[in-house]
Amino acid sequence: MTQPSPYAPPGSPPRAEFLDRIVQEVHRRVVGQDYMVERLLIGLLTGGHVLCEGLPGLAKTLAVRTLADTVDASFQRIQFTPDLLPADVVGTTIYNQRTGEFVPHRGPIFAHIVLADEVNRAPAKVQAALLEAMQEKQVTIGGETYDLPKPFLVLATQNPLEQVGTYALPEAQVDRFMLKVRVGYPTREEEREIMRRMSTGSDIPVQPVATPADILSAREAISGLYLDDRIADYILDLVAATREPKRFGAAELEPLIEYGASPRATLALAACSRAHAYLRGRSYVVPEDVKAIAPDVLRHRVITTYEAEAEEVSADDVVRRVLRAVRVP
Repeated sequence: MTQPSPYAPPGSPPRAEFLDRIVQEVHRRVVGQDYMVERLLIGLLTGGHVLCEGLPGLAKTLAVRTLADTVDASFQRIQFTPDLLPADVVGTTIYNQRTGEFVPHRGPIFAHIVLADEVNRAPAKVQAALLEAMQEKQVTIGGETYDLPKPFLVLATQNPLEQVGTYALPEAQVDRFMLKVRVGYPTREEEREIMRRMSTGSDIPVQPVATPADILSAREAISGLYLDDRIADYILDLVAATREPKRFGAAELEPLIEYGASPRATLALAACSRAHAYLRGRSYVVPEDVKAIAPDVLRHRVITTYEAEAEEVSADDVVRRVLRAVRVP
């Protein structure tokens, strides 16, 4: 007989059948990349923006566009380039000769799901305009503020290899992304299936199987998932260990960390852990949920020192050591 979880409250687990249909439709086009697809779903279910980083040709853009196609909602793709202007993203005011007034012309940011493709190619002014939309869920056009549609989600991609013509994202903007996902190569069998499936050259259709109301309803259910006090303490300890590793028996990390994660990381880790549990049909969070999602929440919020760079220690390495140092409840 299965023992009840010590972290579980009484009650039945949540149900979200439409999520299975979304995953099924996405995999009609996208072969493999289960990790990335699940993280995109977590972003959709929590309202947290997602930054996908990986080499060209790994289906980042295809996965985002396909996910948007499975939701019966508005979608816009913005191709970021060095000559892009803020008005190209948020919109501008246009003079109406008939009325003699300036009227707002809304930009592509006014969509439920926005794909910011190669986001690190845009200059600082565009990044600032995108930052307001991501954080405040609103934009300013001609001195007037306009709310963005609900749900609103930015799914961004960037290429870590090519640096020519790119602009490093400001730390403040990177911190607005709830998740930063590393996208890797497919397996040999997955690549064989990609070659077979894409050899025809024809587009593979997918059907919308969810609505914005479904997404908002799921978000409400996720926010109510049970989070035991021991799990909450574990999340707090993980974030605190990125600031004061010595207190958790990892003094060797102190010279490697310039800045630890902010309280925004604590909130993101709790929300994403709930979504991770929800995707597995549980109504409560267990430590494995926190450990599974922690690298994606923390890797872009831990700033390493020059010493770490000299020793070729990355933020991912630091997060792995933090996870080993903090005691699991």
